[in-house]
Amino acid sequence: MPTHEREITAPVDLCLPDGRLNPEAVGWTRRPLHRANLRGWGRAKRWEYWGIVTPSHVIGVVASSLDYAGVHGLYVLDRATGAEISKDAVVPLARGAAMPPRSGAGTASVRGGGVTVDIGQHPGGTSLRAVAPGVELDLDIPLPAGHESLGVVVPWGPRRFQYTLKDVGRPVRGRLRLESGEHAVSEADSFAVLDHGRGKWPYSVTWNWAAGSGPGRAIQLGGKWTDGTGMTENALFVDGRLHKIGEELAWSYDRADWLRPWRITGPRVEVEFTPFHEKVARTELGVVGSETHQCFGHFAGRARTDDGAWVDLDGLVGWAEEARNRW
Repeated sequence: MPTHEREITAPVDLCLPDGRLNPEAVGWTRRPLHRANLRGWGRAKRWEYWGIVTPSHVIGVVASSLDYAGVHGLYVLDRATGAEISKDAVVPLARGAAMPPRSGAGTASVRGGGVTVDIGQHPGGTSLRAVAPGVELDLDIPLPAGHESLGVVVPWGPRRFQYTLKDVGRPVRGRLRLESGEHAVSEADSFAVLDHGRGKWPYSVTWNWAAGSGPGRAIQLGGKWTDGTGMTENALFVDGRLHKIGEELAWSYDRADWLRPWRITGPRVEVEFTPFHEKVARTELGVVGSETHQCFGHFAGRARTDDGAWVDLDGLVGWAEEARNRW
């Protein structure tokens, strides 16, 4: 049951020398192979988002350069109490933001508005350091041998396109320090997820994203923003091996009650997601703005591997979200 989408197996530049999309870059990968050689101004977006789930906390770290601004943040949810800590910063013209062109190599760093994020990438994994008032995060995210990630180039046209890399179910260890005390993050029961993005976007776009992790299994699902492009960002991971799911999926959820169960379905996907917490984020900067409803919760259901076997997804933990952007 292989996907109809083209698998890329050799390094490739995202853009042609004039800044347009390189047609040879359109496809998907099992490891980071795209060099995001974006040029010039004009809705160019670069970001690194790491989401971490531990038995006691959910953590989100974002570092971004969106041309007109750098939007950075550090978020912590206490799973037992529901208490949230959210520290956000908007830096005009993304001053001081460093975003390397290739995922897994180089250092991404941002500073401003009281938020500092440093992401060091090397062949053996990633170091993640983030500081904001009342929060310090110090993590190592190893890259296991043979571990695969999903890279996809989504083409809206020669001048509007996005390269996304979703790395789901990575082991993570380290420390989370809050004013209430220090919390250990253990590889035995914690998982990290990366959303690496580079591209040039339309002004207005809506997306869905879901990611769930557990021992030996992980799921990555997307929707809306890829519809009609010929590419999808759906995959099942079993023991670190990627099984690409090429079909567009149906998403069903209640926008009046985000905490009701979500359903995500297709020929190879039968997923129910039950939230335990909703995070709402809104940004309004005049003609640009965003609204995201990110729900944390548990997955149930199943997904099918390339050889047709169904894999049980019950007990995976992670999130599902809807994001609407004008940018």
